[in-house]
Amino acid sequence: MRLAIIVILFLLPGAFTYSQSPGKAGLETRQRININRDWKFLHGDYPEARQLSYDDEKWNLVHLPHNFSIPYFQSTRWYTGYGWYRRHVHITEQWKNKRVSLEFEGAFREAEIFVNGQPAGSHNGGYTGFSIDITHLLTAGDNVIAVRLNNRWNARLAPRNGDHNFTGGIYRDVYLVVTNNVHVDWYGTYITTPGLSKDGGRVAIETEVSNQNKHSGVYTLKTDIVDANGKLVTSVSARQSIAATTSVVFKQLTPEVKKPRLWHPSNPYLYKAITTIWDNQKLLDSYETSFGFRWVRWTADSGFFLNGEHYYFKGANAHQDQAGWASAVTNGAIVRDVKMIKDCGMDFIRGSHYPHDPAFSAACDSLGMLLWQENDFWGSGGDQKETDNWYSGAGAFPSNKEDQPYFEESVKTNLREMIRIHRNHPSIIVWSMCNEPFFTGWGTIGRIREFLKELTTLTHQLDPSRMVAIGGCQRGEIDKTGDIAGYNGDGARLFLNPGIPSVVTEYGSTIAIRPGKYTAGWGDMTSQQDSIFPWRSGQALWCAFDYGTRASGDFGLMGMIDYFRVPKNQWYWYRNEYKHIAPPEAVKNGVPAKLQLAVDKNTINGTNGTDDVLLTVTVTDKTGRPISNSPDVTLEIVSGPGEFPTGTTIRFASNSDIYIRDGKAAITFRSYYGGKTVVKAVSEGLVADSVVIETLGTPRFVSGSTPNTTERPYVRYTIEKKTVDDRSVNIAYPKPTRASSEATGKTANLANDKDIRSCWQPNISDTASWWQVDLENVYVITEVRLQFPLQEKFDCTVDISADNQNWHAIAKPRNPFPADGKLVVPVSNATPARFLRVSFRNDPNNQVKLAEVEVFGKTADD
Repeated sequence: MRLAIIVILFLLPGAFTYSQSPGKAGLETRQRININRDWKFLHGDYPEARQLSYDDEKWNLVHLPHNFSIPYFQSTRWYTGYGWYRRHVHITEQWKNKRVSLEFEGAFREAEIFVNGQPAGSHNGGYTGFSIDITHLLTAGDNVIAVRLNNRWNARLAPRNGDHNFTGGIYRDVYLVVTNNVHVDWYGTYITTPGLSKDGGRVAIETEVSNQNKHSGVYTLKTDIVDANGKLVTSVSARQSIAATTSVVFKQLTPEVKKPRLWHPSNPYLYKAITTIWDNQKLLDSYETSFGFRWVRWTADSGFFLNGEHYYFKGANAHQDQAGWASAVTNGAIVRDVKMIKDCGMDFIRGSHYPHDPAFSAACDSLGMLLWQENDFWGSGGDQKETDNWYSGAGAFPSNKEDQPYFEESVKTNLREMIRIHRNHPSIIVWSMCNEPFFTGWGTIGRIREFLKELTTLTHQLDPSRMVAIGGCQRGEIDKTGDIAGYNGDGARLFLNPGIPSVVTEYGSTIAIRPGKYTAGWGDMTSQQDSIFPWRSGQALWCAFDYGTRASGDFGLMGMIDYFRVPKNQWYWYRNEYKHIAPPEAVKNGVPAKLQLAVDKNTINGTNGTDDVLLTVTVTDKTGRPISNSPDVTLEIVSGPGEFPTGTTIRFASNSDIYIRDGKAAITFRSYYGGKTVVKAVSEGLVADSVVIETLGTPRFVSGSTPNTTERPYVRYTIEKKTVDDRSVNIAYPKPTRASSEATGKTANLANDKDIRSCWQPNISDTASWWQVDLENVYVITEVRLQFPLQEKFDCTVDISADNQNWHAIAKPRNPFPADGKLVVPVSNATPARFLRVSFRNDPNNQVKLAEVEVFGKTADD
């Protein structure tokens, strides 16, 4: 039988009833109903699935958030194509005169929405939400919502490339929103605090109100500002006429609020604006917006200021995905992620490299984390050519002129949506336009510079209260196209005191398999002390968590916390440095005897997929002391509801993508039915352990009646790759460089800039000079070409390394040198490497010069 779902009208977080007087108590004006549960899904393209009568009995029962590739464990390849979702909803007669909208918080990335077989709307862009009014398509009784979604590469949509995975799916929450015809529009409030000081300030509110009646009307908009305890602080009202089927913006300015509690990472205090719309004495809508009183200032000479005081922030970059579930993480998991970064003493997150979930911004608000929110205009290494897939390394900006206007509009649309959705969050201190867009096709960097200036102007128009950053701007002369420069990698040392406000937006990039080394991994910053210049605003480690990526080998293992959310030793280093909490004693090899199973909490709050539990299993000896032995361990649901990404069981092994390392494994568990679940950890020959997790809410789990959890055995996804000429792409351009020293005006980056007229040159006092490039992926190098100035001859060796610590030679060029100064060095050693170094035997009579280095190869998993 076709699955039919009755939508139960209960208020969820974010939905509420607001009463202006005792006589109005309990009057429902707006309902925001989570519909994450009970969808049907199937990979592939099924155009007839839009119809109400379509038979989806054999489709998979799934719950949101959902990803095409679940279970996913950092594969460099993933399913690309179409997927269809279907859900039945029951519409009551009580909604006859109401407006009903569908709100998606994120669907990657080309979505077409159908209601009862009719097109309802579409959305292109995987990282921003959207709202579609479906009132005119609904009927009383059974209705079907169908979503046709694809995650295919598209030359005209952002992003075109990036060091991440681009798995598809409805991976964020979905809501039905029911309002009266006159209501606040989707994310329709914009709140600022102009002229704020410690003594006081006013609240400016712009509220977009829609009148979907067939007649005009005069309506009153009232905004109450309340503190965290619900106490009224101030209030303001306005009255305005709204024509039929139009929207207007009410502009309000409250009286001064005396000595408000200022939002700060050490005191993340939040207020609420409660907006109500009245037709005389009739309440039509009520809408809440959280915000904070705080002001920021960025300077070129003195760095960043928060609430009038200098503030140097320290943090990390964060991707959204995690083990098993890929991008489809719950709001509870998002809060846990933000808290893990906070718990090591950091106070800043760069939301790399796309707009994050609204729950992410809210978590930063409530936990006290400064947030760099970034649009998804993104580049990465590769051949920078037009392609038809995610894996070939297309340029950040289209090379084909016919694609460029569409792409630019895609970036601007994403920018508008990002700002509208996130603009009221006090944690957000800047809007970033991009990440490393200088990785682009030949001849497009000039247009990128102009485009970034256009995006900066547009952002100032959309939100004059925040400055604009250019993220990853260390190449291409793009750092001054915005207000703030974000330098990645070697930009930390190439752009010292650049004359504009600046941040080290990425440093470190330390590949480490847990537990890893007890070290900060400063990379090009050398040390924290060396990085805190008076003009620099802050710094962000690359990165907080391991992530899935199209890059090869271990390139996604750069987090201070692993993909399963277990800290590495690097996380403990930062916690000790910033919070002075000593690291735990390193575990050692022992005799395995028992398992210990722990949870971050024992309760899942609700059955709608917005919360989960992190399970951690530890191997111990007979005394209960943790040890580093890593035998195979299985977690299984003994009784009750719930699921792992793989179904009712998940097996960890040291040689698996689902790994146990250093005697510890972890995974998140979620449930869509109320009741108690018993989870057991077992390993052959060891004493088992179990925990009880209770899921609150309805429907309740009934053994033998509740649908069985789908078993999803893990198989690493692979595709047949096209053969690529590994000598066609110079993988050293324009990657981060380092050198033993640099003469004035002869910096290391001049040796991989595709310009043989420029060159790197060490200081004259450098007696052991070397030049190095980070290829930013793991490659099997097949050829190296060294270009020296004409008639110059130098004795040098070429070495490679996977970790920037252990080096071995691949070649030693010999004289005689070619007349054109170019040495071609074939490489027969097939050892994967990320770093390449050219070392010189210095001659005091012939100072070293290196004009250009070209490196050719293929990714290690080809």
